[in-house]
Amino acid sequence: MHRLGGGLPANILERIRMRRDRAGHAPSPADYEQPGVLVASYNVHKCVGTDGRFDPERTAHVIREIDADVIALQEADKRFGDRNGLLDLTRLQSESGLTAVPVSGQVKAHGWHGNVVLFRRGSVRDVHQIRLPGLEPRGAVIAEIELEAGGTIRIVAAHFGLLRRSRTRQVRAILDIMKDSDDIPTLLMGDLNEWRLNGRSALTMFETAFGELPPAVPSFPSRLPLLALDRLISNRKEILSPVLAHDTPLARLASDHLPIKAWVNLARARSTAPGDKRVAA
Repeated sequence: MHRLGGGLPANILERIRMRRDRAGHAPSPADYEQPGVLVASYNVHKCVGTDGRFDPERTAHVIREIDADVIALQEADKRFGDRNGLLDLTRLQSESGLTAVPVSGQVKAHGWHGNVVLFRRGSVRDVHQIRLPGLEPRGAVIAEIELEAGGTIRIVAAHFGLLRRSRTRQVRAILDIMKDSDDIPTLLMGDLNEWRLNGRSALTMFETAFGELPPAVPSFPSRLPLLALDRLISNRKEILSPVLAHDTPLARLASDHLPIKAWVNLARARSTAPGDKRVAA
């Protein structure tokens, strides 16, 4: 890693310069809007911001700011005890139209191991909850959603572990689920906790189902994103726009992760052979 004057690494200095140049500029939908539906992934960090303050209303404001048609949240429940949900989903639905995909066996939690999938204008055809192997309690929600905008999409919303050995096992668990499921456009979304982008990354195993993984978008830490911990991957390359970080002043404050987002054009999926396994992220 090249260093300048024995100080900070050159790539970090470049990101600081880019952040300074962008200061005060919040991207508008017109900057990136494309045909289709907007999908997003957001680790809300249990609604605790970079200022150390617990503020669910601030988190909900960022979710409304993103204005996604489908969004996967991580760390939206307390981790221990009754695992209570941390957001006011009823108010969020009334203000944004987003409805939570229902999960079974959870009385007070919003989702499954903190994973919540919200969607706007559509219906859930199928939903499964799986435990992901590893030392930490981790899970994934798999939902097939028929969107009023047209088309059915499968969402795999996951939060992987901190240990590489655990992430390797968790990738294998997701791949096992997808073996016989490539007929539906599928998006893997979530905090996959993998900062490596070379051959040592556990995520390279996804290439068997999704194709070659292109460079991802840094989203962590939110105030100076350097690591691409959050990923949005599709098994149909042609349906997914380039992925962007939702980088606004409030998003930098509300969580230690920035949300990531992309547009999905499901009309293109209908003209693609089911066996064409490609990826964009």
